[in-house]
Amino acid sequence: MTSTTDSDFLLKVENVSLYFELQYYHQKNFRDVFVQAMTNPIDYFWKNRELLYVLDKINFELKRNMRLGIVGVNGSGKTSLCRCLAGMMMPQKGQIISNAQIRAIFDTGSGIMPELTGRENAYLLARLFFPEVKDLSSIVEEALTFSELGHFVDIPFNKYSKGMQARLMLTLISAKTSDVLILDEVFDGADVFFQQKLAKRMKTFIANAGATIFVSHSAEQVKDVCTHVMVLDKGKIRYFGEVDQGLTIYNSLYSN
Repeated sequence: MTSTTDSDFLLKVENVSLYFELQYYHQKNFRDVFVQAMTNPIDYFWKNRELLYVLDKINFELKRNMRLGIVGVNGSGKTSLCRCLAGMMMPQKGQIISNAQIRAIFDTGSGIMPELTGRENAYLLARLFFPEVKDLSSIVEEALTFSELGHFVDIPFNKYSKGMQARLMLTLISAKTSDVLILDEVFDGADVFFQQKLAKRMKTFIANAGATIFVSHSAEQVKDVCTHVMVLDKGKIRYFGEVDQGLTIYNSLYSN
């Protein structure tokens, strides 16, 4: 990922492709393997290999104040794209130009030390999320209060239910805004009552962020949060634009 001082955009994705190499195994006897390897070694080592494109020639710009929803079925490339944008994966082709501080969350259990308490994990995560902040006390304590975990903040994290884990993680990451916020299906797990409380906090948080990338299978969440939609299908962008039309196209792709 490269950076630029151009203020017209926060992220620019240019012709990005990400693929994995697959190798198929066909059982052969020793004689066949030896003969093929000796007579045509290049063909022997490469003919059973195939490139699986997870992302295929992706191009788009994320501009300031944009709230981009990414929709697609499992395996369409949503998380892989977000991981490339966050700098966690490097595409083999193309480039991602960044003009922003990027904060991403993919899993409510990422970065956690299960044997430590919720409070101890909160401080560790805050250091991970907000490395630019010297004194994290006010951020962490406000988040712990908002999470309503009560005395559970001082018991080991491995005793938490999935909903409690989601409460701690989502409350903490929404404690301070950033230039670009990437949220990859992170609302799953929190109970419905806390989701309602968290929704108000997240709306304010998202509104104050420079731009947001929001991955969700929930059409209602996408409509509520996003200004634009990207429809990913088999690693390709099938649509990029207005929310309602994007969701209509998404449903039409998989309605049959």
